[in-house]
Amino acid sequence: MMRSLYSGVSGLQNHQTRMDVIGNNISNVNTTGFKRGRVNFQDMISQQLSGAAKPTEEKGGVNPKEVGLGMTVAAIDTVFTQGNLQSTGISTDIAIQGNGFFIEKNGEKTFYSRAGAFGVDSNGTLVNPASGLRVQGWMAREMNGEMIVQTAATPTDLVIPVGSKDPAKATQNINFACNLNKMTPEIPENGATEADIAKGTWNTEFKIYDSFGNQHMLNVSFSRVQGNPNQWRANVQIDPENADFTQTRIGLGTTDGMANEFIINFDNYGTLASVTDSAGNVSNPDGEVILQASYTVPEANANEDGTPYRQTMNINLGTIGSMVNTVTQSASSSSTKAFYQDGYTLGYLDNFKIDSTGTITGVYSNGTNRTIGQIALATFANQGGLEKAGDNTYVESNNSGMAKINASGIAGAGSLLAGALEMSNVDLTEQFTDMIVTQRGFQSNAKTIQTADTLLETVLSLKR
Repeated sequence: MMRSLYSGVSGLQNHQTRMDVIGNNISNVNTTGFKRGRVNFQDMISQQLSGAAKPTEEKGGVNPKEVGLGMTVAAIDTVFTQGNLQSTGISTDIAIQGNGFFIEKNGEKTFYSRAGAFGVDSNGTLVNPASGLRVQGWMAREMNGEMIVQTAATPTDLVIPVGSKDPAKATQNINFACNLNKMTPEIPENGATEADIAKGTWNTEFKIYDSFGNQHMLNVSFSRVQGNPNQWRANVQIDPENADFTQTRIGLGTTDGMANEFIINFDNYGTLASVTDSAGNVSNPDGEVILQASYTVPEANANEDGTPYRQTMNINLGTIGSMVNTVTQSASSSSTKAFYQDGYTLGYLDNFKIDSTGTITGVYSNGTNRTIGQIALATFANQGGLEKAGDNTYVESNNSGMAKINASGIAGAGSLLAGALEMSNVDLTEQFTDMIVTQRGFQSNAKTIQTADTLLETVLSLKR
């Protein structure tokens, strides 16, 4: 029997396999996160007609004579080149730029995928809505008032509690950084008119919050001390229109028995030098100057001893000798005001956003942003060894290596882009070219079989 018949058959079979792979690539040209396949051929064993002979003194060496017995598929590779990114504008769509796979769970079964078309189910869990697989990552934990993500922990389901409450927080710290105009006139001790008081006073106002989330107005008015060119008197009131009830007090280190005034001293360069409270306490010689203020909270339960419940907060005037984020005195217009306070009212989770590290940040109706969690990525020593499991997913194999789970940008994991999807990396021009080459290869092998058949027919017709 002629060997070329079987060589042609192997060529037909394996070119058909290559055509199957090309057809699958083309059918997935618009599949999110799809990675194209590539077929590599290799020749099969060869039948040796005569072996090689080494050179002798009389004649040279002889090469072996071998007849090939056809070809076979060497490998069908999955090509993990980067696909183009398509902007969708949907916040839960995420594309990976670089290496890495999303981790998805079905019970205890783990799958890996490059397709990031995610959504939130009725329980707030981040899932692949097409398959119900749950996206894995790390949930943030509150530590000392701050949301911390521990990426060394085992990944879990990511839950985004849309509509959840962010409880009100009382203002605990307020930072001032205003400038007091050196040219502000002093208020006369006797016979001062309303106009004199208005011209000689610089009023600052800032919103603060009590433990119920109620809003109050912090009013700090500054006026120059007569006869002391670099001293200012500050008067502090919470809700000035209700000052008799709130009974504002302020002092250095305590507010017990203090009035609601203090003196600010500046040096000849206009920088903060010291502060003296109404009890004569003087601030530290260097570092930050922090005053403690308190006020009576309206409609709050009284303390156990029957005294009204008072809210305490720190007012930071800045750093002694500094011009940055500090109260200063210079011959330029006075400026407002307090620039930071850390209180807020009750809020609800309205929206969330995902950044390039996969960190999910909740946006609340009260203006606060809180870290909810972070998406995990998996990388492999040999990603080409992964096995396809359908639904745009892969699973580990013996040759892929175990998944190395890290946050985005760590240990070779790529970055994430929210509001976009990675498209298929199939190039139609390349696929159609390969299709032509495959078709011609198939036709050529078919012609080999036809020609071999003609030769056999000639042999059979020798005796007629």
